[in-house]
Amino acid sequence: MTVHRMDHVGIVVEDLAAAVAFFVELGLELEGEATVGGPWADDLLGLTGVRADMAVVRTPDGHSRVELSTFRSPATTIAAPHAPVNVPGIPRLTFVVDEVEDVIDRLRGHGATVVGTVARYEDICRYAYVRGPDGILIGLVEELR
Repeated sequence: MTVHRMDHVGIVVEDLAAAVAFFVELGLELEGEATVGGPWADDLLGLTGVRADMAVVRTPDGHSRVELSTFRSPATTIAAPHAPVNVPGIPRLTFVVDEVEDVIDRLRGHGATVVGTVARYEDICRYAYVRGPDGILIGLVEELR
C-alpha cells in the first residue's frame, strides 16, 4: 500500500481569523496555530521568502483536518477563486451536518452565501453548497436515513 491515510486539505485564505471562525461555527475544532517560514518552507513550496500564518481545524471525530493558511510573504499576484462550482480544479469540502438550514443560518453570520438552493435527493439526503471566506465552497449534507 502506498497511501496510509489522507492527512489534511490545505486552503490559502486572505483573512485567517475569519476562515477559522467560519469553520469553528460549522462545528470543527481548532487544533493549533503556527507561523512558518525559512529555507524548508521555501524549498517545499518553490517560493522565496515564505512567511505564513496557519491554523489547523479538525472534525469532531478527529479523522479529518483542514489547514488554513495566509501568506505574509511573498505577495501573491492572483486573486482568490470565485468561479462557479463546475469549473475544473475548484475544490469543494463536504461535511455531513444535523440540519442544513440551521448550519446555513449560522454560517451566514460569517459571510456565507448559498450557491443554489437546498436540494433534496430522493429520501437519501438534503444537500446545499455555500460559499465561505475567500470563495471557499462547502457542501452541507443532511442525511435523511
